[in-house]
Amino acid sequence: MVLSSSFGTAASAYARHRPDYAQAAARWALEFAPGPRVLDLGAGTGKLSATLIALGVDVVAVEPDPAMRAELGRALPTVRALAGSAEAIPLPDASVDAVLAGNALHWFDMAVAGPEIARVLKPGGVLAGLWNILDDRVAWVAALERVSGSATIGPRDTLSSWRAATADLLAPSGGVAGRFGTPEQAEFPHGQRRSADSLVGTLATRAGLLVMPGPERTATLDRIREFLAGRPETAEGDFTLPMLTGVLRARRL
Repeated sequence: MVLSSSFGTAASAYARHRPDYAQAAARWALEFAPGPRVLDLGAGTGKLSATLIALGVDVVAVEPDPAMRAELGRALPTVRALAGSAEAIPLPDASVDAVLAGNALHWFDMAVAGPEIARVLKPGGVLAGLWNILDDRVAWVAALERVSGSATIGPRDTLSSWRAATADLLAPSGGVAGRFGTPEQAEFPHGQRRSADSLVGTLATRAGLLVMPGPERTATLDRIREFLAGRPETAEGDFTLPMLTGVLRARRL
């Protein structure tokens, strides 16, 4: 898929601008994990791995894109980072207690990845997807969503719609059928210190913008800059971008 393979072209910007994940969200994702061995699947530049390391768990990362994997190695040199994908995980059977995916689960082909994830998980292990989502209960954030367009801020990216947009990813009828229990969802408060320029930089790493034709991408980013310059919340200095980390989890049967 063009979208899922677009991030390597912006690996350094992704590492610089993308947020980490709320520690409370990672703790909830791991609540029922039978042990401390965690696979960060589709690990990107290591944003989720860093959160997991701060919790004291034993992390192994799998990421298909070499540019993203190189950034992960620079940021987290002690993490074992392997080339691989959700559909072909380079780990032995029943070798991890949890599989977590940060802003990545929606890219997986679950018909193939579901059985593969179940293979590497120990019985009772946890599969969880985490997404950093914008709190569109805040007026200026909701306005930013409208200005940015759905290619920049899509259904998985906001509090009002992320649950509906992700619920079917672990549906019993999909690739996890008979392998995982009933999925659960929850949100946890989060935030990211940004300036107008760095928020533009963050949004510029979204897949929909990365694959846009140049003129359309430039026009979209210019529109976002103009909006941020005209809002009192974002016009001057740093501010906290209102966010949450949403979690979708299920246990290996």
